[in-house]
Amino acid sequence: MTVQQQGFNIRQYQDPTVIREIMLIAKTVAIVGLSSNELRASHFVGFYLKRHGYRVIGVNPNETEVFGEKCYATLSDIPEPVDVVDVFRAPQYVPEIAREAVKIGAKALWLQFGVISPEGAEIARQGGLQVVMDRCMKVEHARSIGRMHWYGLNTGTISSQREDLG
Repeated sequence: MTVQQQGFNIRQYQDPTVIREIMLIAKTVAIVGLSSNELRASHFVGFYLKRHGYRVIGVNPNETEVFGEKCYATLSDIPEPVDVVDVFRAPQYVPEIAREAVKIGAKALWLQFGVISPEGAEIARQGGLQVVMDRCMKVEHARSIGRMHWYGLNTGTISSQREDLG
């Protein structure tokens, strides 16, 4: 049974006001699943965020360094405060990542496109974190404060689904 069939309302984790607030207050983003492979989405998003002034810290036990910065095996290994934990891992890993994000005192848990975990979201929310789910930090930054916003392209909606007109 899919999360939609279970009656899960994902839109509660896609509030544009919360997204914008996270983007404006965040300084340090830990990307869980960051890859040194330039063709991976995590690399592209990390590069974009770094270029736009965020401190990007990689969390991936298979990497030693990305963007000239040390990569860590777990969130708990990071020796400095983290504002946002951005997750590029399969949904089954999210609950444990959420527990770790709460433990290290992160302010937000951000689950990328396709990373949908009601359990992980609830763990993070109960731990006091803001949660964004099934959204891309790069896209949302560009839409809410980046160049798409400057050009007047902030429609408030980014979706691959057609609006039901009937």
